[in-house]
Amino acid sequence: MLPFRFDEVTEELLEMNRKMVEGLKVLSGIRSEDIQFGTSEKEAVYQQDHITLYRYKPLVPEKDVFPIPLLISYALVNRPYMVDLQEDRSLVRNLLEMGIDIYLIDWGYPARNDQWISLEDYVQGYVGGCVDYIREARDLESINLLGICQGGVFSMCYTALNPEKIKNLIVMVAPVDFHVRDGLLNVWMGCGASTPPVNPEWMVDALGNIPGDLMNFGFLMLKPFELGLQKYLGLLDIIEDTQRSVNFLRMEKWIFDSPDQAGAAWSQFVQDFYMGNKLINGEVILGDQRVDLKNITMPVLNLYAENDHLVPPSSSVVLKDYVGTNDYAVRSFPAGHIGMYVSGRIQKELPPTIADWLKARP
Repeated sequence: MLPFRFDEVTEELLEMNRKMVEGLKVLSGIRSEDIQFGTSEKEAVYQQDHITLYRYKPLVPEKDVFPIPLLISYALVNRPYMVDLQEDRSLVRNLLEMGIDIYLIDWGYPARNDQWISLEDYVQGYVGGCVDYIREARDLESINLLGICQGGVFSMCYTALNPEKIKNLIVMVAPVDFHVRDGLLNVWMGCGASTPPVNPEWMVDALGNIPGDLMNFGFLMLKPFELGLQKYLGLLDIIEDTQRSVNFLRMEKWIFDSPDQAGAAWSQFVQDFYMGNKLINGEVILGDQRVDLKNITMPVLNLYAENDHLVPPSSSVVLKDYVGTNDYAVRSFPAGHIGMYVSGRIQKELPPTIADWLKARP
């Protein structure tokens, strides 16, 4: 006897077909201008090469704005508007409503002649330039810094080299130990391998800048079923709802908006961090300076996602063993790497965690 009934299968196929037909009608009515990002008003205040520094307009009276600004440094591989994706799912907006004064680095899109931009340029040049602009504009000796994912690595490096300029450091879903074995990305990038599967220098010689589409394809292949077939099959369950379809397309647009990576910086990051695990060994050299995490003596808040497949928790939680601060706090959230920004549940807990922690350290 067959384990299924033909009439039930036929009914399911007909229902799927109906959803596709009705869903196509919905999708055809969605315009590109309906898929907008960044509901929080901001102003470009500083420019350096293809880097732009934005300041967000406060959402509370000026007297209620926390006096120490917070600079957000995102990863290079995707666009930073994920932190302000839409009004009901915006880390930035939630922090603004709690009185946090926010600046954001937009890394822009590297051009072909940016192939030789180095990690030192990104950390000391661009992050440093933004930090110094804010310090001078606000007449402050130090500011607060929030680094997300790779931007968290940049933030740790910058803070270790310039501890006098950072009052409080927050890192979110940021890798620290790159040789943990429970992350497929770490394994793919050759952590601890005697013969690494990737030769970054050859890739840069061949390609110049590393194409964003190539990087994005690699990330999708970490979970090919879940991030491919399953996701689009799940679209059928929401496709008849215009707003939910717009939300889906907004996420898709962000996922595939992947800037190219400056060749020299990408190559050094892969070799020094993924292959060499030099961050925790105190061996990262930027210019003529050595990055020593023990120089991070200011308060540190470490935020990580419990179900993160890109930055495993085991890679993040070890930070406490390497920094020099006596004021260290860690908080985990039941989410994946992207869920930290788009989960409604997490957005009820994450922004207050950040705001309360900062306000306790004026």
